[in-house]
Amino acid sequence: MHALKFDWNPITGIDIAGSFKIHFYSLMWVTAFILGWYIMKRIFTKEKVSLTYLDPLFIYTVLATMIGARLGHVLFYQSELISEDFFSIFLPFKFKGGFEFTGFQGLASHGAAIGIIIGMYLYRKKYNYKSLLWILDRVVIPVASGAIFIRIGNFINSEIIGKVTDSNFGVRFIQDQYYKREVMQLTGINDVQKAYDAIATNPKFQNLLNAVPYRHPSQLYESFCYIFVFLFLWYFYSKTNKKDQTGFLFGLFLVLLWSIRFFIEFTKEPQGDEYINWFNLNTGQWLSIPFVLIGLYFMFIYKPKTEVK
Repeated sequence: MHALKFDWNPITGIDIAGSFKIHFYSLMWVTAFILGWYIMKRIFTKEKVSLTYLDPLFIYTVLATMIGARLGHVLFYQSELISEDFFSIFLPFKFKGGFEFTGFQGLASHGAAIGIIIGMYLYRKKYNYKSLLWILDRVVIPVASGAIFIRIGNFINSEIIGKVTDSNFGVRFIQDQYYKREVMQLTGINDVQKAYDAIATNPKFQNLLNAVPYRHPSQLYESFCYIFVFLFLWYFYSKTNKKDQTGFLFGLFLVLLWSIRFFIEFTKEPQGDEYINWFNLNTGQWLSIPFVLIGLYFMFIYKPKTEVK
């Protein structure tokens, strides 16, 4: 069975002018946020919460997610940027080695999770209409749906790739194997996308294509699993009384999402230049364990104080 093995050499964005392009990865983020807004609108309407609180919640969530994800990536996986290319941490440009528009790349989900929790705390301090955990219990539902699209974006970008495999699900990530300058030098074609296309389709470069190993499409594994995280959360929210158990949905989200992340990490290559490898567990796995434990606490141990109505 080889039908599920294929070469991956996508167009990653739409060229606008010069090095500026609209990245499909960025569009996945936009899709995640827009869908999240509609899900929260439905929740607010269902529970008769004023929609005047919805747009501020959206703004806080977007900022908290992006800032947390970016800082998380830098701190956990690429701390050398602090000294080598500081402004690229906050701007969608690369300055080291020549100016280049990169879009907002290098985002860590663990950082995003921490950022969202902090963001919701700050939001709750300003808009005191429900408890912090009431908000977290509901905001994790659109967050789970958004995670589906983010991992699809990672797949489009050929990033967060899997380990080499001889399984029937192997994918050859051509654009991960050869860097932009390298692929132009190897092919003699002074156009990045045409150079990649030549490796993928021209028999003249078959040796370059053969050098690309088949890898686990870990991004798609993760994205597929997150569909079920979203469905589980939505089921418990809409079909059971668990939405009234303060902290349960938030805890369930943490347990499901970070358990999936823990096990999917076994199929991934290490991320960044700095990573942990203790007891054969990598950075992503060690960072996931505390989230799972916190989730179990909120599901089975936490007892709320007086609720804010």
